Amino acid sequence: MKTTPATSTNIDDLARRAGQGRDFVAGGIMTAAILLFVGTAGSVVPNAINRFFNTGVSPDNVAVTALMLNIALIILGWRRYGELNKEIAHHKNAEEQAKTLAVTDPLTGCLNRRALGEASAGLIAQATRRDMTFAYLMIDLDNFKNINDIQGHDAGDKVLVEVARRLGATMPPNSYVARLGGDEFACTFIFDADFPETVQRVAEDLIEQISLPVVGPAGYGDAELAVTASIGIARADQCDNSLDMLMRRADIAMYASKKQGRNRYCWFDLRMESEVQFRNKIESGMRIGIGRGEFVPYYEQQIDLASGQLIGFEVLARWNSPELGQVAPDIFIPIAEDTGMIGDLSACVMRQAMIDARGWNQELTISVNISPVQLRDPWMAQKIVKLLVETGFPANRLEIEITESCLFENMGLAQSIIGSLKNQGVRVALDDFGTGYSSLAHLRALPFDRIKIDRSFITSMNESKESRAIVQTIALLGESMGLPITAEGIEDGALIAHLSKIGCAKGQGFYFGQPLSVEQARRLLADQNLLDLLPQLIEPMDAKPDAEPRKLASGE
Repeated sequence: MKTTPATSTNIDDLARRAGQGRDFVAGGIMTAAILLFVGTAGSVVPNAINRFFNTGVSPDNVAVTALMLNIALIILGWRRYGELNKEIAHHKNAEEQAKTLAVTDPLTGCLNRRALGEASAGLIAQATRRDMTFAYLMIDLDNFKNINDIQGHDAGDKVLVEVARRLGATMPPNSYVARLGGDEFACTFIFDADFPETVQRVAEDLIEQISLPVVGPAGYGDAELAVTASIGIARADQCDNSLDMLMRRADIAMYASKKQGRNRYCWFDLRMESEVQFRNKIESGMRIGIGRGEFVPYYEQQIDLASGQLIGFEVLARWNSPELGQVAPDIFIPIAEDTGMIGDLSACVMRQAMIDARGWNQELTISVNISPVQLRDPWMAQKIVKLLVETGFPANRLEIEITESCLFENMGLAQSIIGSLKNQGVRVALDDFGTGYSSLAHLRALPFDRIKIDRSFITSMNESKESRAIVQTIALLGESMGLPITAEGIEDGALIAHLSKIGCAKGQGFYFGQPLSVEQARRLLADQNLLDLLPQLIEPMDAKPDAEPRKLASGE
């Protein structure tokens, strides 16, 4: 393992001086005792034995006493000298341990973040003198949390120790390996600026070595623990030899590796930094925009394919930022999920949609898509019911759409949430069916009211026989299970007759029009005589935005 040597501090000087002081005092006591013994023993020793048994008092008796005291003093001084030496050794060991802990990670023995910074600064200076440059590799283990959660922290610790050993064995000479915290490591070394492929070979070797199985700890039998790594690389000559900028750029490149599929490496380039800055601007704008009410519901029409009548809307979140303009949902929805803002965002959009729809015909429904992140919230059903009560919106006019792929992260929790919503009269649809891994057993176990076929199959029906066959099979499946089918993504009117014939009861897509603002939706409903003015006179219990975060989502 490559580490940096411990550096001297003022504590070392103080400890050394204290030890020297203790040695001086002990030596002084010993010297005084010996001189006193020598100075008195010459006249006393000849008579000491004769006088020892007599009871008379004489000057020699006093000398004998002084002699015995001097001997005792020498013995005590010698013992104290030994104790002081042990104490000094103990303090020195403690100081060495403290210095070691100050620069190394106690689990893996690698350098820690602070020590790596000092060592890297030295390497940058050395590279500059040798007309070379310096590479910083940021390494993050992929899905390491799963090992801790499933196998336990003992298994996780063993993986970390083994990964650290492999990093040290793979890195070139005169390099440094550090554990920055958790499952994050960093490696640094000097290389010739004209041969960046040297760094690429090192990164490839690291990825290969880390991906090799790790034998689990005792008690796990022959179980092997598998882990991969994402690596970000930055070079000092492109950062003006600034260590802080180097570390930040390597970190940005590492997250780019994860975004591209994990188990790979990426060099930093300036476009990555622009993307990070844009994301930060989006995130900051969202935090402000949610409170300002900048996120509003838009409404995509849902049509009865047999009659052509409007029967409901799917609620979509839209953001018109004063600073950024129109921001697409596929940009801000993932950021909201990553940052934990999806609850607040969805709550305000869903609340507004319920308030809007109270004034529409009572036969019209609204559908709201639930994010996989929000389905992990055990209180999600209660929060939806609270919104219904506060806005006065009927539960039987609300349909919650749950994406197929998110059901299997926690089937038990999904069953509980769906059951709670159904008990309150809320309808539940299985969204994007055909793209995940649902089985007939899961469909039977979960009380869905509707299946929605993913738009990718509908839009490709004219070009793909396979898509046509899949759509027809899903329609037959829904019919056999008594579940109505909704076709998403209808863009060609020629498909409507075929979809209706094979059993799709409801459809939606751009063929029926673009998503509408609330004003546009009201004009459409007014033209079709589908506005109901009476509910507008009924005030909700609480029309103010709820300050409590909501784990609900609006679909795109």
